[in-house]
Amino acid sequence: MVQAYILIQTEVGKSSAVAEVISKIDGVIQAEDVTGPYDVIVRAQAETVDELGRMVVAKVQQAEGITRTLTCPVVHI
Repeated sequence: MVQAYILIQTEVGKSSAVAEVISKIDGVIQAEDVTGPYDVIVRAQAETVDELGRMVVAKVQQAEGITRTLTCPVVHI
């Protein structure tokens, strides 16, 4: 299982709506509104890195109001 944090920037005033939509996507563990340079932080998981990438591109980035994402895979060192 691969997990990642997805940092999301949204259009002004859209963070709550984006977090709500994203939280319903299969594989999303948690989606929270935050303050700072990013508006929403998501924790997601998938079986493989490729599957995680497909989820981000095909589902997360398609949510209305998102302007930019940054995916940070969790590593175990």
